[in-house]
Amino acid sequence: MGSVAVVQGQPVVAGAAQGEALAADAPLSFWGGFDPETGIIIDRRHPLSGHLATRRVLVVPSGRGSCSGSGVLLEAIHNGTAPAAIITSRLDPVIGLGCVLGDELYDCHPPMVVISERDRQSIETGDLMEVNEQGLITVTKALSYGQRDRTVLCVSTQQRDAQECREREGVL
Repeated sequence: MGSVAVVQGQPVVAGAAQGEALAADAPLSFWGGFDPETGIIIDRRHPLSGHLATRRVLVVPSGRGSCSGSGVLLEAIHNGTAPAAIITSRLDPVIGLGCVLGDELYDCHPPMVVISERDRQSIETGDLMEVNEQGLITVTKALSYGQRDRTVLCVSTQQRDAQECREREGVL
């Protein structure tokens, strides 16, 4: 795993959650942009289109559009397809209302936390995130694809010696 960063956010709807980040720089409309039956982002113009948000920490600047988005989020909470948590850099009353309603009606909700724009932009899809009740977010950076490609798997001395022996004897 990569480096660990701790971000203090402002909980809008407090709660604890953890999961892999699903992050984008574009606001997301739950109404027409999120399928509450499957948990998949369905807005074809959104950079996360086709991605599953269920049990992941959704990180976007804010929501976008209709107040009906609260109902879509509520339906996703009821279906068990909602994100584990929602992190934004702007207060969004539509998303907040969906989380509050989930708590009131089903005793279940994704926490919603507002963080700075700079902190939000530092979070990437694949980072591991843990959110606590006070809005403290621990972000463990995932290795980038380039770093993964450069990772060298070490073999034991015996395996290396056996490989060299087979090469000398022309077995390979």
